[in-house]
Amino acid sequence: MGTTHEQFNVGGMSCSFCAESIKKAYSRTDGVEDVDVSLAHEEVLVQYDDDRLSEVEVKDTLRDLGYTIRDPDKAKRYEQQQAELADGKRRLLIAGGASIVVAALMGWMILVMGRFESASPAMDLVAVGLALGTMFGPGRYIKQKAFQSLRRGIFNQHVLLEAGAFAGLLGGLLGLFVFPSFPTVHFFAVSVFITTYHILSEYTSLIVRTRSSQAVQNLLDLQPDTARRIGEDGDVEEVPLDGLDVGDYVRVKPGENIPVDGEVVEGKSTVDESVATGESIPEEKGKGDGVIGGSVNETGTLLIKVTATGEDAFLNQVAREIEEARAMKPGIIQLADRVLKYFVPGVLTIAALSFLFWVVAPLAWGAAPNVQRGPFAALAVLVLGYPCALGMATPLALIRGGGKAADRGILMRSGDAFQIFPDVDHIVLDKTGTITVGEPAVSEVVAFGADEVDVLTTAACAEAFSEHPLADAILEAADEQSFEYGDPDAFDSVTGKGVRVTVASDDVLVGKPGWLSDEGIDLSKRADDIERLQGRGLTVSGVVRGGNLIGLIGIGDEIKADAAETIRRMRDADITPVMITGDNERTANAVAKEIGIGRVMADVLPDEKREEIGRLQEADHRVAMVGDGINDAPALTQADIGIAIGAGTDIAIESADIVLMGDRLGGVMDAYEIGNESYRKTRQNLATAFAFNGVGVAAATTGLVHPVFAMLAMVLSVSAVLANSFAGQLLSGEGVNTEFALDEHTEGEREDGRAAAD
Repeated sequence: MGTTHEQFNVGGMSCSFCAESIKKAYSRTDGVEDVDVSLAHEEVLVQYDDDRLSEVEVKDTLRDLGYTIRDPDKAKRYEQQQAELADGKRRLLIAGGASIVVAALMGWMILVMGRFESASPAMDLVAVGLALGTMFGPGRYIKQKAFQSLRRGIFNQHVLLEAGAFAGLLGGLLGLFVFPSFPTVHFFAVSVFITTYHILSEYTSLIVRTRSSQAVQNLLDLQPDTARRIGEDGDVEEVPLDGLDVGDYVRVKPGENIPVDGEVVEGKSTVDESVATGESIPEEKGKGDGVIGGSVNETGTLLIKVTATGEDAFLNQVAREIEEARAMKPGIIQLADRVLKYFVPGVLTIAALSFLFWVVAPLAWGAAPNVQRGPFAALAVLVLGYPCALGMATPLALIRGGGKAADRGILMRSGDAFQIFPDVDHIVLDKTGTITVGEPAVSEVVAFGADEVDVLTTAACAEAFSEHPLADAILEAADEQSFEYGDPDAFDSVTGKGVRVTVASDDVLVGKPGWLSDEGIDLSKRADDIERLQGRGLTVSGVVRGGNLIGLIGIGDEIKADAAETIRRMRDADITPVMITGDNERTANAVAKEIGIGRVMADVLPDEKREEIGRLQEADHRVAMVGDGINDAPALTQADIGIAIGAGTDIAIESADIVLMGDRLGGVMDAYEIGNESYRKTRQNLATAFAFNGVGVAAATTGLVHPVFAMLAMVLSVSAVLANSFAGQLLSGEGVNTEFALDEHTEGEREDGRAAAD
């Protein structure tokens, strides 16, 4: 017994004010030692003393606040998200219908009957029915959140909403039973409208979160479900992974995923370990070498001794790193929530003071307390103080920016990305698959006593039967240039070194320079060329025919066409680009030099990537991380903004705040520019909304503001926010149908983006 950590996926969080409410509730719970809330990933990590609290009690705190705890199973969690979306839509339809009816009543009274006060008992009954039905029907869940927050001394948007809703209800009841001059129907209408606006705001946020998560539901399970365990008698048994123990032996055939972390005890093969290193060129594995679960065995059959299972296995360690980084990631308080933090108690205080002023102040000059004007002023302050436009400001800017981004093949998964991007001063980029294409290709051919065509066709013929990725690169280069080559007469592959073949009676060797030297080939005169190619970060294969070196082939991971331009755009925006990679320092420096990156971190493991990001953050830098592989996932989660290349692994995409649907690196700066623009729109929207609320509250303290004018102010403020968010976009013809040049945005990227938007 002692300290326990529990992590929950939570439904019902709509803004970072919700996250702050959860943190405050747990901080006031006896036995809770620490709590971290991730709004972007809807997760809560609670650290508590299990001698003083049970898991049930920890969960009950969340449920009491009105939030749901989703199933840890991803498939079931997805179903729950869809159910939440359906419930949100149902609430909005009911509340929206009530709003339409009550608006029609108000319009009839004002335009047809020409009066503000109660027109008939029937209208009053319809209005009070709509108010009660909306507040305690679709709006019931808001009351639960408000009550539980208020019980814990937490003043949030739910408390302010219910203060305004009950103020409208109370005003209507006062008009029915106490003050006949009170505009009964209009006060009841206020309760309906502000409840509906809040449901609309939360539903908007729910759509953004749920639909963005739909784009990342198809996760890959890199480890196979079973493994071939070899018994002491040599029998082969198919067993589930959780049935393996350390010390067991498993056999892995060519083309299969390695199921567990282990050590090779028999066989030789090339193994793609990009799952851990991110590097595209496979490693040669033989007896005594370690292998990582999730890696791909490419050429030979391996017998592997299991060295780690369960939580100690590599993929599980990465998953744990991601969960910890995600839950411990510093929360971002949205600009609207910073305003609401002071606005909520401010409105409640002003309402109370307004009531006291009109009831008590007249006594100072010998007049009677104004018992009608006092309640009217307090109620009007609460009505005008409800920040419906403030609540809509951020979601509307997010929707506008998100739609524009989606059309460019960019999925903005989190509202935090819009707010943080303007402050980012370092962008850390993985190398393989991010800056580079992620696949080996022939970069240079150097010929000696022959032409380049002869060198490449000879090498292609020699490698025709090879299954090595470097051989594939040579064959692809020859095919792209339509060079003709045949099959070798004899073929022998030397694992990890090269191939020995016979072509038209000539002995041909293609392989590593070191192996060629061991075979008696004199490379001394070509040492400078070999060094130059290796200095560029290329893997060098020598081509020998009839005992003579006829050429060198430099194979590497090609740099993306827009990489240098993207780095220039970063520098122009005063952002420092940093490369971080598991590749060797020489290769990393060569790539960085070519595209203009000055700071390089090489030979870095997945957990070290996350640590490097943390060090930059500790130095007060705002950091964005761009990556595509499983080894990048912890760092993507740790960064203030994680940006995943959509052509990468699903676990990297799941860990990111922004997803580039294609593999174009320039999308990083496109997202930065869209984020900046959307944040400007958010600030403009908030300024507009706050102006309406601020002026309205000040005017309401006089006790002279009629609920009709309060509602008009609400409509005008929301309309102004809508116009600011979308008018410029509509006038300019922007939107999800905007076309972009094919050389900058491929058709596939645009289609992927539109699918995400839809």
